[in-house]
Amino acid sequence: MQENVSTVSSDRCRIGYVTRVQSFSACHRLHSKALSDEENKRIFGKCNNPNGHGHNYNVEITVRGKIDPATGMVLNITDLKEYIEMAIMEPLDHKNLDKDVPYFADVVRYTPSVFYLDKCFVSCFQ
Repeated sequence: MQENVSTVSSDRCRIGYVTRVQSFSACHRLHSKALSDEENKRIFGKCNNPNGHGHNYNVEITVRGKIDPATGMVLNITDLKEYIEMAIMEPLDHKNLDKDVPYFADVVRYTPSVFYLDKCFVSCFQ
């Protein structure tokens, strides 16, 4: 885990950026239901292994916002850690993406979908 905090000043308010890098591990299988087993093997090779294969992923999350003059924070780092736990770690870490994450059941991917991560992470702030 890595954290970075930076600020930009303006006449009206101070804007800050908080970036956190989180790592997780997961497995998946490259396989398209639209293709035959032979086509999947030819196109995806060893990544089409029925048992899947694993990766270590790094996700970089940057939050931009007004710096609260009372606290000096864009958001509480502890809250950001909790959001990351809910949106990324609990649903994805040490999971089989094809079998354990419904979103990926019908999606062929080389890496977890940015759209999935964006949707899950943004929902934490609503």
